Amino acid sequence: MTARRRYWLMKSEPDTFSIEDLQRVRTEPWNGVRNYQARNFMRDGMKVGDGVLFYHSNTAVPGIAGLATIASEAYPDPTQFDAKSDYYDGKSSREDPRWLLVDVAFERKFDRVIPLDEIKARADELGEDFALTRRGNRLSVLPVTAAQWKVLLSME
Repeated sequence: MTARRRYWLMKSEPDTFSIEDLQRVRTEPWNGVRNYQARNFMRDGMKVGDGVLFYHSNTAVPGIAGLATIASEAYPDPTQFDAKSDYYDGKSSREDPRWLLVDVAFERKFDRVIPLDEIKARADELGEDFALTRRGNRLSVLPVTAAQWKVLLSME
């Protein structure tokens, strides 16, 4: 018996790392996550093969730009140990790392970004537990149910 596939929405600013960047490199470590809840999703919830909605944030038209797949189990984010990195954490140690990451593999780019405004217009259908449309939610890694995944892909 295999574990059921889970689904996630992962946000990135396109001027930092876009779906086009992932398409070019094919697989990339999802580094720099510095929120404990997002880290816990990666550590405790994500499994190889899980689906990812790649979301462009902090842009003129924020929205879902494509699909990716979780390509590794969680492992220590090396940027936390690099004093020159923006993501350095002096309180983290190699023996007891505080921050983790997963590798994300490109699946496909959408023909168009599914805009946040269109997603919000389907909020009732997505349910009140859909974190992206909840007020004040700023996490960069969010769980998505199978039903929500289907609704969002139907909008493509």
